[in-house]
Amino acid sequence: MKCPYCSEIENKVIDSRLSKDGRTIRRRRECILCARRFTTYEKLEEILPMVVKKDGRREAFSREKITEGMKKACQKRPISITKIEEFVDALESFFQELGKKEIESSEIGEKVINNLKEWDEVAYVRFASVYRQFKDINEFMAELEGILKAKREKDQH
Repeated sequence: MKCPYCSEIENKVIDSRLSKDGRTIRRRRECILCARRFTTYEKLEEILPMVVKKDGRREAFSREKITEGMKKACQKRPISITKIEEFVDALESFFQELGKKEIESSEIGEKVINNLKEWDEVAYVRFASVYRQFKDINEFMAELEGILKAKREKDQH
């Protein structure tokens, strides 16, 4: 591990701790040359399936892409970053445990959109407007009417 301050390769581990989820090791290191300390994180490289896009392209599974999309949908809504990250952790584990070599992007999108629908209607609509690629305002209105109808039915029971 290269020192971020002086680029020296020689360093020593001062402290190692397992993260709360047990999937990452945090290591405090000290550079042999400049004696400055820095932190590294060690995580098992997990084999995740390739994602097959709507147009047939394939790309690596990206938890960052999912997290960013959810953060945008949840911006200025009462949903914590921690809640989003926990959901993405669970989603990543789910797809890893499936053992498939490839998954459709729609499988990921449906899990995200269904989760957002439970959390917050505004975040759901924001994500749906991009994910569902509404062609015009009528399609968008139909989606909103469906949400309102479901809410009315829920309130009546």
